[in-house]
Amino acid sequence: MPLQKQKKISALIIGMLLCINSATANNIKITKDIEFAVVNNQSLKLDLYQPKKPKGSPLVVWIHGGGWRKGTKERCYIDWLPEHGYTVASISYRYSSVAKFPAQIHDCKGAVRWLRANAEKYGYNPNKIFVAGSSAGGHLTALMATTSENKELEGAVGGNLKFSSVIQGAVVYYGATDFILRSKTQPSRANAKGSVVYDLLGGGAHEKIKAAKLASACYHVSKNDAPLLIFHGSKDKTVLIDQSEAIKAKYNKAGLSIRFHIVEGAGHGGNIFYSGINASHLIKFLNSQIK
Repeated sequence: MPLQKQKKISALIIGMLLCINSATANNIKITKDIEFAVVNNQSLKLDLYQPKKPKGSPLVVWIHGGGWRKGTKERCYIDWLPEHGYTVASISYRYSSVAKFPAQIHDCKGAVRWLRANAEKYGYNPNKIFVAGSSAGGHLTALMATTSENKELEGAVGGNLKFSSVIQGAVVYYGATDFILRSKTQPSRANAKGSVVYDLLGGGAHEKIKAAKLASACYHVSKNDAPLLIFHGSKDKTVLIDQSEAIKAKYNKAGLSIRFHIVEGAGHGGNIFYSGINASHLIKFLNSQIK
């Protein structure tokens, strides 16, 4: 086949795959800035993206990245999922400049409890809740998947303590899962004063060993953990791919369900993770879990 024709066919296939992300405002109901908790006078809010008919839809909770010290719920990379029948809740959480770990995971679990408590009002299915997040949000997502029975990490943010924060599956985009490992392979990001992990834990991971383990999903893996889908770029220099390989090894050893997609040539983030074939992988994973 001539090279020019091959390029045309490839472009057509890529274009068809990108249509997965073609969410339009006409097909999605958006409700912004819903308060789910107030902590020390700080309002924590979430945005809902829903299908036109949200009744019974599975829910995916999005946790944004930003090194635990910036970022916003406005940057929800999966806000197109309602086109495929899912409700998406993009949540906020306290930055490390406001509160140290485990405040961030307390906020995330508080959001899930609130979402369960208010499922009837908004129409999604409280028994089909997933979590997804990128970078720092991916780190928190992995913790959500592995700490469902950890009282220290549950917290009481927002109340609704009669409702569970357990999730049915998790999607981790290039997130850290083992701060002890990272203290050895990326000391500039995990140990150095002023680094993102230092600010999260209140000290270097090489010194705050107990806190580092508490904040690492790899140290919480047990037989009842939620299924995982992981995406990581092969050329990621911000969060090394060994972080995803570490949780994969733990899940495999425990006999748990995990799917790991290495995005060849990709760095830390970018549209490639949320479009085309990778968007297809996400939908396939979610659909497999709800069935």
